[in-house]
Amino acid sequence: MAKRKRATEYAIVDIETTGGNARGSRMTEIAIIIHDGTNELERWESLINPEKDIPYYIFALTGINNEMVKDAPVFGDLAPVVYALLKDRVFVAHNVNFDYSFVKHQLEEEGYDWSAPKLCTVRMARKIRPGLPSYSLGRLCDSLDVPITDRHRAGGDATATAILFHKLLDWDTDKIIEGMIKKSAPDQRLPPNLAPEYVQQLPQCPGVYYFHNDAGKAIYVGKAVNLKKRVIQHFTGHNINPQRQHFLREIHSISFEPCATELMALLLECIEIKRLWPAYNRALKRFEPKYGMFRYTAMNGYEYLAIGKLAKGQPSIAVFNREYDGVKMLRTLAETYQLDFRFCKFGKASYVKHMVDMPEEEELPDMQEHNEKVDLAIAGWHEQQPSFAILDKGRAAGEQSCIWVERGHFYAMGYIDEHVQFTTFEDLRATLKRYYGNHYMMQLIHLHAAKHPAKVKSLIPQHKAAETYVLPERAGLLF
Repeated sequence: MAKRKRATEYAIVDIETTGGNARGSRMTEIAIIIHDGTNELERWESLINPEKDIPYYIFALTGINNEMVKDAPVFGDLAPVVYALLKDRVFVAHNVNFDYSFVKHQLEEEGYDWSAPKLCTVRMARKIRPGLPSYSLGRLCDSLDVPITDRHRAGGDATATAILFHKLLDWDTDKIIEGMIKKSAPDQRLPPNLAPEYVQQLPQCPGVYYFHNDAGKAIYVGKAVNLKKRVIQHFTGHNINPQRQHFLREIHSISFEPCATELMALLLECIEIKRLWPAYNRALKRFEPKYGMFRYTAMNGYEYLAIGKLAKGQPSIAVFNREYDGVKMLRTLAETYQLDFRFCKFGKASYVKHMVDMPEEEELPDMQEHNEKVDLAIAGWHEQQPSFAILDKGRAAGEQSCIWVERGHFYAMGYIDEHVQFTTFEDLRATLKRYYGNHYMMQLIHLHAAKHPAKVKSLIPQHKAAETYVLPERAGLLF
């Protein structure tokens, strides 16, 4: 005789804790209600000694203080009971990932390998009763006439969640909840406030994606080779990092911008982080140059060139990752344009041991002649910086992408019709969107150009003073 399948049972859970994340905080109270979808089958709750002090602000919220939990069992003593109650049942909670992360983490610490399908009453309510002013437990209960007592205590909140859960089951005529429990359902991994439609709309192409909070503000910007795959990766795995837990709760919607290539996605990500400065993006500080070459005029009227540390937002002639690279470049300029080394500040002396020895008492050069040499040196350096375009595939057939670099600086990028004929690259430049890059973006571009030289088209200036360019030849992807 075939074994009869047990009806689905639910463990409705609420916990109180010493803080907001499972890594640095502990549970102080837990309540578990076993429900079969129609009736409450069992109820269990207990205070827990967290083995650490309860912060005052937590006491103010929950009413649980150190004295109350002093003689309560530690979680290790309760773990067998908690595991037995949760085993083979659907884990239900309001903002389920919060409760689930604490319970899973502390069970793992006690040697229990446990996981369960999850149901979030926030997500359930959003699907079954959309359009309510708020989905916090207190306000949701007010909107749906669910009685709630002992707010912010595990037993009281678990009871309210169980009543809410029962009502949602009754209202679920379209069997939405049944679909949410399936292992493959997006609801098993998505944040509580994010509708699956936002993930379903994502294409499988390179691009930039934006996570937005409930006010529509971008809180995170990322790049992807495959937009859908990368976004889903944010929501997989059991990560109890506090930043991630707060981050997931704040995600309410997703928008995206498709790009033709990974390089364009990388560049657009940098541009958008700089423009929006989202709360959960780490600043690209490790990619920022540390040194710069500067020009200044001394009180005696002589122009100086110097290599030094680069402050944020400080203008400079050139920037470098290493002081050595800056010193090397300045020494080359000084030798090429016969600058007096006394007007060049090279930073650390250890880099310039072999510098020409020039006594300080030697007569200074003519000031006008010296300053003109400095002008020539700087102009010469700028003229040496490459101007080129990277032409590559577009987002669709009949389109090409273009990244434009002018005198060593990222200048513009965009998309063009591959059937349009351009006489000069100046015509092409006019069709692209202007951007302002940085040192890190140019590093990305140079690395890509070195790896794919066939996609690089050099630009030759017609006139030194004018920013007008012509093609070296009419061969290539576009022409």
